Amino acid sequence: MAEKVKKTGAAAKTGTKKKTGGRKKQEFISELDQYLFGQGAHYDIYKKLGAHPMTWKGKEGTYFAVWAPNAERVQLIGSFNDWDEYSHPMERLEPLGIYVLFVPGVGAGELYKYLILTPDGRKLYKADPFANYAEYRPGTASRVADLRGIKWSDSLWQEKKKDFDQDKSPVAIYEVHPGSWKRHPHGEDESGYYNYREFAHSLVDYVKDMGYTHVELMGIAEHPFDGSWGYQVTGYFAPTSRYGTPEDFAYFVNYLHRNKIGVILDWVPAHFPRDAQGLAEFDGTCLYEYADSRKGEHPDWGTKVFDFGKNEVKNFLIASAIYWIDQYHVDGLRVDAVASMLYLDYGRQDGQWVANKYGGNQNLEAIEFFKHLNSVLLGRYPGFMMIAEESTAWPKVTTRPEDDGLGFTMKWNMGWMHDFLEYMKLDPYFRQYNHNKMTFAMTYAYSEKYILPLSHDEVVHLKCSMVNKMPGLYDDKFENLKCGYSFFIGHPGKKLLFMGQDFGQLREWSEERELDWFLLSEPRHQQMQNYTRALLKLYRKNASLYEMDCDPAGFEWINADDNFRSIFSFVRHSANGKNNLLFVVNFTPVDRPDYRVGVPRRKQYKLILNSDAVEFGGTGKEQPEVYKAVKQECDGRPYSFAYDLPRYGVAVFKF
Repeated sequence: MAEKVKKTGAAAKTGTKKKTGGRKKQEFISELDQYLFGQGAHYDIYKKLGAHPMTWKGKEGTYFAVWAPNAERVQLIGSFNDWDEYSHPMERLEPLGIYVLFVPGVGAGELYKYLILTPDGRKLYKADPFANYAEYRPGTASRVADLRGIKWSDSLWQEKKKDFDQDKSPVAIYEVHPGSWKRHPHGEDESGYYNYREFAHSLVDYVKDMGYTHVELMGIAEHPFDGSWGYQVTGYFAPTSRYGTPEDFAYFVNYLHRNKIGVILDWVPAHFPRDAQGLAEFDGTCLYEYADSRKGEHPDWGTKVFDFGKNEVKNFLIASAIYWIDQYHVDGLRVDAVASMLYLDYGRQDGQWVANKYGGNQNLEAIEFFKHLNSVLLGRYPGFMMIAEESTAWPKVTTRPEDDGLGFTMKWNMGWMHDFLEYMKLDPYFRQYNHNKMTFAMTYAYSEKYILPLSHDEVVHLKCSMVNKMPGLYDDKFENLKCGYSFFIGHPGKKLLFMGQDFGQLREWSEERELDWFLLSEPRHQQMQNYTRALLKLYRKNASLYEMDCDPAGFEWINADDNFRSIFSFVRHSANGKNNLLFVVNFTPVDRPDYRVGVPRRKQYKLILNSDAVEFGGTGKEQPEVYKAVKQECDGRPYSFAYDLPRYGVAVFKF
């Protein structure tokens, strides 16, 4: 609870709202800096606000600056002054109410907070919104970081990224929560977390072996509560100290880039927690959040909502995105909970929300924010990925702002994911009555640029792990999952798979423990991993599976209507007409020895992936490698060939 403070003596006279003029120690933040920040266009404001070690007037120290326009005064407290509430008053700059102070002798590693004295006499002990490093939880102080010495050796990657065309490139994302990927049996504390550097080496070995192109990291921005998985952020400019220092995190990204692996971060501009040290009522008023609780609070989540109508707040968020790119070379941001920002009535009952000026439920300020954000980022950083987790049918999410779109480069296809998982959970007998769940997504597949996500959200909260969603006995579950992943790889759209699901983790994911790697000593899990690896390498090796993801000419159903047998057959076409792939997937435990598939050309069809192989847990029954199409009508095509399709069988042919 905020503490009442009595204003007495010299301390009451310092840091007042009087304009302090142009003394040299304030020149670090110029009038132009303030003007741009007030306009919402100071994209490098993180270089001015926060804590910055430097040499000032011949002295080594740290410059501190914080935006707190409604504070009565601000005191700097920290480990360097024994948390003395009166020894370091900060000076106020007008017109924006930025408080500044240079402290000689303070360097990297020192802990600090801002003591904000409100007009009504309260004391608020706040962490620095622009801090680059934070105290290890459960501590809540900010920590001075010196980022000037970070060295990079990823220039080749950075150059290639400028020409990266995500629409026509393979994108297979491994979604990872660093704290629960692997852990030491006995760490320095009870968590056993891997340091960012250890994590880099261990993760790269795995990702390269499996064939993923990118990793997406959950929970990197600083957050106080492990159980939030990093989605309740208090440090928008600080990699979490759970896994090491800012230098350690930079090493992580650099090492992945040197191994040709892209790095995507989860980024959360939708809301922030109420924690006392955080952004909520930062200077005693609703500074970062909407003041009207009908707009400024999420009833479902118990969190605050950023005020997207305030220039400085929008600038704060855009600068955060730019910071991760400039300072840590990240390759993309996956923007969390976009729908909650777009709709004023998201998660709210009647009477809990306020309409926009036209009487609608669209948050016009958030829409403008997204257009501004994506215009700046994609204008500055060619090849950068801006990925929306948007769960509704909001139009033009991945259309350019100048064409009235939001400007994202990709969107999670949540509709496909829900239909796919509902189908996969069904007993095979009932799949014939739900066939359209697997075909419906193709009716809108080209309305946006999609990623197909099988994410962490689907393997928690009693939803079961991916393999345990599958029907049937133990072996049947793995056979079903092989079918599902094959359809996933063959379907248009980039790919995302959450850690543990590629080897058939049995338990739901928990942030409190590492993955069940011990399962890989069991044949079924090793075979499942082998199959996922084969699918990922098939995906990366064959341009037909990615280069025409956004072009309707890249996909062709052979038979989308075989609901009685629950078999799907389709072709993925390449741009040059060479090395096309034919997929046949049997979603029932019924052998089809007389299966015949129609084909578009009288060519030879080479079997390049057979799920019935021994290394994938199949029977190992020998099959011909090459099939020659004959003139025999099937599936509405003049040509066809016969194939011995086993129970839960998947066959991929190249032609």
